[in-house]
Amino acid sequence: QVQLVESGGGLVQAGGSLRLSCAASGRTFSSYTMGWFRQAPGKEREFVAAISWIGANTNYEDSVKGRFTISRDNAKNTVYLQMNSLKPEDTAVYYCAASRNVVPAPYGYNYWGQGTQVTVSS
Repeated sequence: QVQLVESGGGLVQAGGSLRLSCAASGRTFSSYTMGWFRQAPGKEREFVAAISWIGANTNYEDSVKGRFTISRDNAKNTVYLQMNSLKPEDTAVYYCAASRNVVPAPYGYNYWGQGTQVTVSS
């Protein structure tokens, strides 16, 4: 069982940056692939990024490539999402999730956080 708590969301102007954090409970955090997803109003939840359990492999949704960076610190049981060059279309609730996937795939996530709101103004 893994419990996830996101933080770091907020209001930022277009072109700005935010860093989201996701703190995980449990001694087996390092064995999970971790992902970030987002859901904008009126839209389905979509995959943003994922990182394998030792951080060797990452995967990004096309629209965030080159702007967002996912990383993890297994000693701190924390995964991060650095978001640069933010756009109004990045506005959404961002969710952290954990999976037993071996690879950082955009599916197969069993544990979810409560989400943190990111709002990008134009």
